[in-house]
Amino acid sequence: MKVLVTGVAGFIGHHTARRLAETKRCEVLGVDNLSDYYDPALKRARLEQLAPLPDFRFLQADFADAEKFAGLVSHFKPDYVVHLGAQPGVRFSMEQPAAYTRSNLDGFASVLEACRRTPPKHLVFASSSSVYGAGAKPPFREDDNTDQPISYYGATKKANELMAHSYAHNHGLALTGLRFFTVYGPWGRPDMAPTLFARAILEGKPLKLFNHGRNLRDFTYVDDIVDGVVKVLLYPPADRSLPATGTAATRAAGLQPGAAAGANPALRIFNLGHHRPVETLLFVRMLEELLGRKAEIELLPPQPGDMFETCADLTRIQAAMPYAPKVPLQDGLRKFVEWFRSYYRL
Repeated sequence: MKVLVTGVAGFIGHHTARRLAETKRCEVLGVDNLSDYYDPALKRARLEQLAPLPDFRFLQADFADAEKFAGLVSHFKPDYVVHLGAQPGVRFSMEQPAAYTRSNLDGFASVLEACRRTPPKHLVFASSSSVYGAGAKPPFREDDNTDQPISYYGATKKANELMAHSYAHNHGLALTGLRFFTVYGPWGRPDMAPTLFARAILEGKPLKLFNHGRNLRDFTYVDDIVDGVVKVLLYPPADRSLPATGTAATRAAGLQPGAAAGANPALRIFNLGHHRPVETLLFVRMLEELLGRKAEIELLPPQPGDMFETCADLTRIQAAMPYAPKVPLQDGLRKFVEWFRSYYRL
């Protein structure tokens, strides 16, 4: 089968493309514009890891270029699309919102329209736990109110879910959105906590912990995230046996409230997390032990746009398919540290 993966030079995109290409049942076309939000050398290094795979091909392209991307999809005719490309980062969205408008709003509209013209069996796209905003109480459930995301990044991801609902309802596209919770692991982004913390510890620089290190995060190892992405991808809404009617049945099927089971498939939303949040300060202590160095910790007040706690309720996805995160934080951090030392030579 043919799978198109956007954001393939990114952290989760790299791991997802590798998993799919290594099955030897998928022809994977990866697309990425290699933006300079962080060092493109890391993105190219990820692509170098994928290049030897015989079932993988890469094309540098911007999915926000609507006509060109629609032409690409029309030519490749993917059976499945995994849309992981986006402008990431909660704090950066407060400084450069225009980048998020282009990539996360205009770009996602481009992806939806391309799939409307050349419909795949299933389009799976990345949402985020950042859609859970003011008033959200952990563990976060997919049917919680998400009308008040705190960050602009979270707002764009909430908008993606609404845009997808419109295309599912009006055009019959099979769509599933995945709300990722604090993904970490080898080849992780340099602007994320594990890399920032590890570098500060090894270089003896002050490590700034906002909210005095008391924030709780549902750290999820990247392999567990990829397991969820691939399993969800192969369970398109149209191919599943859905309950007949009713709100309870709709929720059990993973459909958004108001979707009619048995009709054209509506948007499904699933959390993908570990369901065991850890305090940031404890996370740092675990890194200290693995790195063999003590951190110079600077405790600071809460940062605007940050959530104090994230925790994924996995009831919905586990009712729909066999998904369970397997990698404990200690094991995942050990694998991350091994990669970090090797890649950055620290």
